[in-house]
Amino acid sequence: MALDQSFVGRTYPPTAAYEVGREKIREFAESLGDTNPVYTDPGAARDLGYPDVIAPPTFIFTITFKAAGKQVVEDPQLGLDYSRVVHGDQRFEYTRPVRAGDRLRVTSIIDSIKSLAGNDILSVRGEVHDEAGDHVATSFTTLVARAADAEVEESR
Repeated sequence: MALDQSFVGRTYPPTAAYEVGREKIREFAESLGDTNPVYTDPGAARDLGYPDVIAPPTFIFTITFKAAGKQVVEDPQLGLDYSRVVHGDQRFEYTRPVRAGDRLRVTSIIDSIKSLAGNDILSVRGEVHDEAGDHVATSFTTLVARAADAEVEESR
């Protein structure tokens, strides 16, 4: 069954603050194999004008996807069958880098819902703000809920 188009534009409440730690940034950079010292050495970060280490650009996914999962994906009214979902696309736009010590909140918004060949394509935007309310980044996530085989056959 196709997702309800009336959910487009739905905005979920901001998440609780997530405090970004140096160790989390270091672990994330190591998992990527990225040895840039700006991710692990506060001195290297300060040399570039940052108050502390900064996170790799994709780090923000760790909190925006969690927010979308807890709020959008698990919204019983939306009716998304997560067992059929694949991650379709991801991109980020930054106002500034994420820094150790940031306390970030995410507001998830459903940007679009489309049906294509029985598949539901859901686009979710995550607006990330710091404790002062300043914009840090925006995450754009596309999820594809694959059609059940019977639904694909019926749409042909």
